[in-house]
Amino acid sequence: MNNEPIARKVRINGIVQGVGFRPFVYQTAVRHGLNGTVANTSTGVAIHIESPADRIDTFLHALVDHQPPLAHVIDVQTEPASINGHSDFTIVHSRAGDERATLISPDVSMCNDCRRELFDSHDRRYRYPFINCTNCGPRYTIIDDIPYDRPNTSMRHFTMCAACQTEYDDPQSRRFHAQPNACADCGPHVEFRDHAGHTVRTNDPIGEAVQFLNQGRIVAVKGLGGFHLAVDAANEAAVRRLRKRKHREEKPFAIMSLGIEEVDAYASIESEEKALLLSSRRPIVLLKKKASHPLAESVAPGNRYFGVMLPYAPLHYLLLAHGFHALVMTSGNMTDEPIAIDNADALDRLSGIADYFLLHNREIYLRSDDSIVRRTDGSSRFLRRSRGYVPMPVFLKTSLPPILGCGAELKSTVCLTKGKNAFLSQHIGDLENLATYEFFTQTIDHLARILDIAPEVIAHDMHPDYMSTRYAQDRKNVERIPIQHHHAHIVACMAEHQIDGPVLGLSFDGTGFGTDGAIWGGEVLIAEYNDFTRKAHLDYFPMPGSSSAIREPWRMAVSYQYGTYGRDMWHLGLPFLDEIGETNGRFLIQMIDRGLNAPLTSSLGRLFDGIAAMVGLRNRVSFEGQAAMELEMQSDENVDNVYDFGWHGEPARRIDIRPLIKGIAEDIVAGVSPKRIGGKFHQTLITRFTDLIEELRRETGIDRVALSGGVFQNTLLLSGFIQALERKGMRVYTHRIVPTNDGGISLGQAVAAAAILQKRG
Repeated sequence: MNNEPIARKVRINGIVQGVGFRPFVYQTAVRHGLNGTVANTSTGVAIHIESPADRIDTFLHALVDHQPPLAHVIDVQTEPASINGHSDFTIVHSRAGDERATLISPDVSMCNDCRRELFDSHDRRYRYPFINCTNCGPRYTIIDDIPYDRPNTSMRHFTMCAACQTEYDDPQSRRFHAQPNACADCGPHVEFRDHAGHTVRTNDPIGEAVQFLNQGRIVAVKGLGGFHLAVDAANEAAVRRLRKRKHREEKPFAIMSLGIEEVDAYASIESEEKALLLSSRRPIVLLKKKASHPLAESVAPGNRYFGVMLPYAPLHYLLLAHGFHALVMTSGNMTDEPIAIDNADALDRLSGIADYFLLHNREIYLRSDDSIVRRTDGSSRFLRRSRGYVPMPVFLKTSLPPILGCGAELKSTVCLTKGKNAFLSQHIGDLENLATYEFFTQTIDHLARILDIAPEVIAHDMHPDYMSTRYAQDRKNVERIPIQHHHAHIVACMAEHQIDGPVLGLSFDGTGFGTDGAIWGGEVLIAEYNDFTRKAHLDYFPMPGSSSAIREPWRMAVSYQYGTYGRDMWHLGLPFLDEIGETNGRFLIQMIDRGLNAPLTSSLGRLFDGIAAMVGLRNRVSFEGQAAMELEMQSDENVDNVYDFGWHGEPARRIDIRPLIKGIAEDIVAGVSPKRIGGKFHQTLITRFTDLIEELRRETGIDRVALSGGVFQNTLLLSGFIQALERKGMRVYTHRIVPTNDGGISLGQAVAAAAILQKRG
């Protein structure tokens, strides 16, 4: 065996900074008897090693096979190097460079080691609410630039004491180069203030907050990615008061409990859901309510689910360790505004909601809402992908040029591409006001800076009035490519699964600007990355009042009934028509007949709204998608029979839903329950669209089906489609990495734009 030393230069790319990777490399190198150095660079981690060849090979395998918990190695490159005569292995200072390609870890929950220290009265960090180490704590929300070193984070304002500095400098310590490392002597601290901003003098701000929470007061709590508004989730009066002040009438509140035992008192937990709750990502997980539970009904009215998360910041643990079943922990904002992250801004914007404020002085550089996940058909699926997951990229099949996808209008995210990585931003919100738009532009600038991406192309929605479209149109010296909304949905699903086209795409949602100027949303497409063909769609019906029809589903119910029966609808004896009154109904009919503010729509989301109103569930909504959600919640999952509908026409089939509307009207008059009608409606969509897909497969030979769009947040519909299509021998692709709703649109836009550029040559 040749024991002559050789030298190798090793470059490692991935999530390898701020996750204990250098001490891991150091310890692994020492264990294998290697000499050399390791350093952070702007592209990842650089290693110089000197040793006999067999030890180097073993060392390299160990780096990939036994990574730190938060690391994610994407690529390892090795090349020969000159022997420098190193006598040991050392960790050297970070090296800057021209190119930046390192990945940044998301914010993650407190690890078990830190949690033990937090509640250990003999530990020097006992009850310190900012305890962390290289395996846990804030990352993305406190970073301002790379490399990920303390001077480039919001911790630069805190000078470590001697004890913390010793840990930070010790490669054997769990806190070696943990950038947020601190203790009560040198780090951030909490304070308690009243709603007027006056400091409440106390030696125990957290205990003070607990006292007022127990009294039913609302406390604004500053966390990792922004403020939460907290109340005792078992206190009905307190929850109602929060709803009134926040102007959030019925949308479910997220809740947080100390552990699985507390959650088990009010929700059913499957093993996979338990794993999600306990994961380092700590998303909100939708869990089925138990029939009897100790929480206030106002937490999630009219819903079969609670949105539940476990603590992820030390401050949360310290609050919840005082015996609460759960705390409501809803976003710290007024409805439709971005969450507050700055103390002064929170005191200004939330003083009319919160009675008290539990603040801290560690800055949050970029807000990040809690992620929301739901288990459906055996898989975890995002309703919102944000804290805990961003900025982990979506890994693509092929390299893309630098492209910015601007997203749509609702549930906004943006996407920046670099090589085979697509960086989808955290949840931004609905781009309907200046504050959210400013957050949108700030997010683009921040991601572009820390990822060193200068977009050469901007992809945007075709809708001319979206604020995201206007942003794109205002950019100079960059090419802009419009991408049709529903095409972007299907491309996002294809990109997530790294499959090439063509596929048959079912793109179902509430609103999307079509190539003919109508509002689409019930679409069957043949899609490739660079283009699509519309093969079928729900027949057009007017949306009387345009956006008012979204807030008032009874308008769509009238439109469907009038489009099916004409004025004879008044003689059917439908209760919802009596409830809205003939005057309102006839005014709507005039709008439809004259074509005044009544754009045409093929939206399946609007059809759900209309059916919900017809059966008497919901004439008006307080949040987007509420009527459709309640129809899902009320539907019988065991109904097998279906209503009728068919299709006709070329080149795109028009799906005639009038037989469906007639069948539902007849069932309503006959006294069939909304629960059974809802179940039959769901089964009709599953059965008849599966028939249509089979017909298209015979025509085209395509047996791959991609499902995307906000309607597929409906678990009854999604599970039913997956099972029905797979029984027919189809290969079915659905979202698991990005949301099926408009939160995934920006990914589809970026990938579609790249394909269009490539086709142009």
